[in-house]
Amino acid sequence: MKFRTRLVITSLSIILVPLLLTSITFLLVGSHIEDAETEFGFLNKNASYIYTIENYSRITEEVLEDVKQQIAENPRKLEDKDYLDELTVDLKDKSSYIIVRKDDQIYYAGNHNAARKIFDTLPEYGNEMPNTETGYYYNDMKKLVKQVDFRFSDESEGSFFIVTSISSLISKKMLRNMIAAFVLVLIFTSIVLTQWIQKGIFTPINQLNIAMQNIAEGNLEYMLPTEGKGEIGELYRNYEDMRLRLKESLDEKFEHEKKNRELVSNISHDLKTPITAVKGYVEGIMDGVADTPEKMDKYIKTIYNKANDMDRLINELTTYSGIDSNRIPYSFRRINVADYFGDCVEEVGLDLESKNIQLNYEDLVEPSTQIIADPEQLKRVINNIIGNSVKYSDKEKGIIDIRILDEVDSIRVEIEDNGKGIAAKDLPNIFERFYRTDASRNSSKGGSGIGLSIVKKIIEDHGGYIWATSKEGEGTCMHFVIRKYQTVPKE
Repeated sequence: MKFRTRLVITSLSIILVPLLLTSITFLLVGSHIEDAETEFGFLNKNASYIYTIENYSRITEEVLEDVKQQIAENPRKLEDKDYLDELTVDLKDKSSYIIVRKDDQIYYAGNHNAARKIFDTLPEYGNEMPNTETGYYYNDMKKLVKQVDFRFSDESEGSFFIVTSISSLISKKMLRNMIAAFVLVLIFTSIVLTQWIQKGIFTPINQLNIAMQNIAEGNLEYMLPTEGKGEIGELYRNYEDMRLRLKESLDEKFEHEKKNRELVSNISHDLKTPITAVKGYVEGIMDGVADTPEKMDKYIKTIYNKANDMDRLINELTTYSGIDSNRIPYSFRRINVADYFGDCVEEVGLDLESKNIQLNYEDLVEPSTQIIADPEQLKRVINNIIGNSVKYSDKEKGIIDIRILDEVDSIRVEIEDNGKGIAAKDLPNIFERFYRTDASRNSSKGGSGIGLSIVKKIIEDHGGYIWATSKEGEGTCMHFVIRKYQTVPKE
């Protein structure tokens, strides 16, 4: 449920639930009053009839019993106004007061104003009911009157009355009930809404807080349920997405750092070999070991070749840095396929000839075919592929075939060798960075392990794609495709 809906429901509940429950309480109390008038009394418009409302008569029962005892023991006690004042104080909290009548006059009244209103309607001397605990009920004035007759010391007729205001009793009782009901309604509403809000908002937020603490402590395995609805569910899903991305990013970071360490280790190893050789040959020249022109020429060529190896490794590292930051510098332009690859084959062929490797070249595209490419970066692709073929050649007579094939709107370049080949399980991974088919064997061959990943990146940046086919013991063929340059015909 959304927060907005939850807040609207909460606001309406705070207003409507107390009103509803309070209204029900009013109705119940009102029905109780009507029942008190009809069930316990006998409705009559004339004051001469008796009303019996036993529930209310019990309020003054104790005082009435005390008065009867005083009359039996000492009737003149009712002539003592101090004693009557004490009774008045005792009855005040019970919405009652006393009237003492002597003949036809008011001898004592606990409430003079009220006594004057009801005095003329009080029952005459000798009309007290046999059951005086119940008394008389005056429907029009909502008064309950209890009467006890006695004789004054001068033998005058006397009547002792306890007058109870039923309406006052009902009002006070109703007020207490209403206050109690209203407090209970508010407590009930508060508890229900608090539990609802706590379950719907605070508990999920606390769970999210715990999850974020786990993230801060580096625990990316702490999961939250994502089946919730509304903003909380969306928040949980966003947390889970963030957690998975952070975990993936952290895993990539660790893998990247691992590969970087491996790269540094590989290049350090590969640089150490030519540097050691260069130092050895330079020391040989300095010590006079190269004492003939032939030896001197051999030493200098060896030093030159080792320097080229170091330069190649440094260039690979520079290119890898560009790949990692996606900032390889390109200078694209139109180039003629036949001319470009002819020059490349001629340049590479001289080096391969010195290594006893036969190079075969076949161009099957139209002489005018052009592509959009960066000549330097495309040459790096060819050199890296051929370099791998030379490095992993295991035949006495190596053979490398270069074929340029026509693919209608593209050209396909195939560079095939007769080397030891690549196992089928390794073939899908050879373009990954730092991947080596056999680390224990290939460490002796040298190389950074990023050559083919550079090749793949350059070909893809040219809008092409590359793949490899191979058979173990027979050789490997690298295929890459680049789209032809085509002019748009003018209408």
